[in-house]
Amino acid sequence: MTKGFAAVPAGASYRLINATLPACLVDTALTGTPHDDLVSADIEIADGRIASIAAPGKLKPSDMPAFDMDRGMVWPCFTDAHTHLDKGHIWPRQSNPDGSFMGALNAVMADRAANWNATDLDARLDFALRCAYAHGTSAIRTHIDSRPGQTHISWPVFAEMRERWAGRVHLEATPLFGIDLAVDDAHMAEIEGVVSRYGSILGSVTYIHPALEDGLDRIFRTASEKGWNLDFHVDETMDAEAASLRLIAEIAIRYKFRGSILAGHCCSLSQQIASEADRTMDLVAEAGVSIVSLPMCNMYLQDRHPGRTPRGRGVTLLHEMAARGIKVMVASDNTRDPFYAYGDLDVMEVYREATRIAHFDHPVGNWPMAVTSTPAAMLGRPDAGRIIPGGIADLVLFRARSWTELLSRPQADRTVVRAGKAIDTVLPDYRELDGVLGLA
Repeated sequence: MTKGFAAVPAGASYRLINATLPACLVDTALTGTPHDDLVSADIEIADGRIASIAAPGKLKPSDMPAFDMDRGMVWPCFTDAHTHLDKGHIWPRQSNPDGSFMGALNAVMADRAANWNATDLDARLDFALRCAYAHGTSAIRTHIDSRPGQTHISWPVFAEMRERWAGRVHLEATPLFGIDLAVDDAHMAEIEGVVSRYGSILGSVTYIHPALEDGLDRIFRTASEKGWNLDFHVDETMDAEAASLRLIAEIAIRYKFRGSILAGHCCSLSQQIASEADRTMDLVAEAGVSIVSLPMCNMYLQDRHPGRTPRGRGVTLLHEMAARGIKVMVASDNTRDPFYAYGDLDVMEVYREATRIAHFDHPVGNWPMAVTSTPAAMLGRPDAGRIIPGGIADLVLFRARSWTELLSRPQADRTVVRAGKAIDTVLPDYRELDGVLGLA
């Protein structure tokens, strides 16, 4: 029996012995009574799939190679439901002078106009995906800046990247543009063409604007007619007057919208009085809108004022939403760009920071689902993000044996298993981007 973390057995058939699993991600009936929302288990992997799970020592006798986890944790691979791959890693070329939201908008606008050609996008997207893959992510949804002049450049690059990475990272994309452009017939004709050709997700950025209601109505009407899903950037501000989340829920109810709806950010909700926030969340629950919070990026951007310590976290009301049965998740958002100077598309980092920022602990409960099974289902992969018999053995193995061990260190020594086989987890060197970033 192999013990230690040098490597799992070669091939796609073996046993992981003496493992620790998040209880909410496995059928606990197979693994005994949870302790601290964790369960102990042995896992049999056969031909790249999870053949069976049992309490330690309860698998049927077998000559199959065994790997002793020494109580280390086993997670399913991650799903990152809200990213911006097209912006990723431009910080060395175009930083944010003051760390503000407007500074980020202006910096990205300048960089996009000067540099976002197919060669530049291809290099940065591929680099980002290699990072995510090495960290243990198996599915990503990205927002793609879709403004006049850029749309026809970025989307073909995404389509080629999706084909290149098929079988390793499931990729989805949704267009990103301001709600004011949703009432522009020429722009929407271009967007509808892109969504028809490259995917089935429509959305926009919502904010206080005279065109907000008409723009949302146009988007919902189009998505309803075509059978598309929706994904919005919503109220990414600490202004309590921003209330487009409520309007999205009301329009969804009015349309009896049958597709999925994902709303990201929703920062302003945390600033509203309790009665207004409660009313909005009740409507969100009724409409079936799901929520993704981006805790690292929003803490970076929101409530930033020169010379003043920030008071607000920029994180929406996740606990209150979860209590209403609203599906909630957290994700990476931006990576090394003017909206967030840091990050590496490491979803375990996102979960670790979300635990600290939004108190995903005492008890841990179902919060591990926020980066695994819940976003996987949102991306149309209900079989992913769980550790279940018959599922593909896409797993992340950690030395950590408990929550405090898992969340206290970066877990850089993790082992990522795809279809039962350990992959190379060496991260790409930032120097690879020197050429496209003009640093060579």
